Amino acid sequence: MPLPCFVYEGRTFLVASNAGTARHPAWYLNLLLEPEVEVQLRSQRRRYRAVAATGAERERLWRALADEWPRYRLYQAGTTREIPLVELVAVGT
Repeated sequence: MPLPCFVYEGRTFLVASNAGTARHPAWYLNLLLEPEVEVQLRSQRRRYRAVAATGAERERLWRALADEWPRYRLYQAGTTREIPLVELVAVGT
């Protein structure tokens, strides 16, 4: 499934916005059950572990994301759920 990613400080994140709807996207729910995934970023395919950002770190990342892509502020304003940010951490490197 193609997803946009957010690269910040050399780290890659997925945003589980689901366009601001009340429900988490299915891909995010799948990552909660099985966090090791194979992802293609540009022309590179490799294994990653999906790790949700939490607490103050998530807030710091959210501000950076919203500064770069202001539409995410609208998505967050349109839902009561906290939109997850998921870091892709390379496995086996």
